[in-house]
Amino acid sequence: MEVVTVILINFAHPLTADDITAIGALAKQPLTEIRNINAQLDPQGDITVQVEAILDGIGLSPQEWQNMPIIINLPSLNYSAAVMLAMLHGRMGYFPAILRMRPEPEALPPRFVVAEIINLQTVRERARRKR
Repeated sequence: MEVVTVILINFAHPLTADDITAIGALAKQPLTEIRNINAQLDPQGDITVQVEAILDGIGLSPQEWQNMPIIINLPSLNYSAAVMLAMLHGRMGYFPAILRMRPEPEALPPRFVVAEIINLQTVRERARRKR
């Protein structure tokens, strides 16, 4: 039986070992690769150009973008996340699965934990029924 390679591309804060275990459990398969990507942008520069450069720097081939199981932990900056989703859809041919983090109640220091994996392609297909 072939082991599926699941890549988590993290554009946000570093994830803990507990987060990684939780993501694997939600994905029903272990993460075999985690790529932590610096998604800091210059707010004075062209956001589209910067996001494209960030995605180019990940080093995935067109075939990998289209065929590998990938989970995305989006950057928290809303407009960079929106541009990134549009570019990911263009590269992948579908919307990716994304990670949703939530604040852990009463944690000191404040921290975020894994809440769910959202399959955006499924969300899109469900929304099309309302056209």
